[in-house]
Amino acid sequence: MSPHTPAIPSVAGLQILVIDDDDVLRQRMARALTRRGLRVQTASGVVEAEAAAKADPPDLALVDLRMPDGDGLQLLRTLLELKPDMRVIMLTGYGSIATAIDAVRAGAWHYLPKPADAGEVVAAFLRDPDAPLADSNEQGETPSLARAEWEHVQRVLSECNGNISEAARRLGLHRRSLQRKLQKYPPRR
Repeated sequence: MSPHTPAIPSVAGLQILVIDDDDVLRQRMARALTRRGLRVQTASGVVEAEAAAKADPPDLALVDLRMPDGDGLQLLRTLLELKPDMRVIMLTGYGSIATAIDAVRAGAWHYLPKPADAGEVVAAFLRDPDAPLADSNEQGETPSLARAEWEHVQRVLSECNGNISEAARRLGLHRRSLQRKLQKYPPRR
């Protein structure tokens, strides 16, 4: 474990800010984390989250990567400027290796794809920061062709800053075809 990242034995009693534009997901996660002993604040977007964090910086944050009013990666940077030792987990339905790397490089404690449950979130906050992000079981597996395609599409989309038209052009796809691909859940492996 790094000397600058002290271990925490439990998240009980810590304050967490849950930021997600999906009202149902946000409220369910807030209830589940409250049952695990956390003091929970919620925000439905970047602007609301920034205001809440400036008023009372939390110990932990669970941040959705894409929200209608802003970018989760930029919010991550803002939260860490307010409180550098805050543990921030990025949560997204657009899971890909490229976005995971971007989040960790920007200072995220960990990265979880949706759907994630409260147990996974708590475990991620408690994980050793020097441990590899991937599970040891997954390291030797070769991804399926469908998963490799999904990762490639997500990487190109990330390089295009989420611009679907530009990503479709680079991938040699029609924009609507790319939109249909993006509406599907990512393949498991």
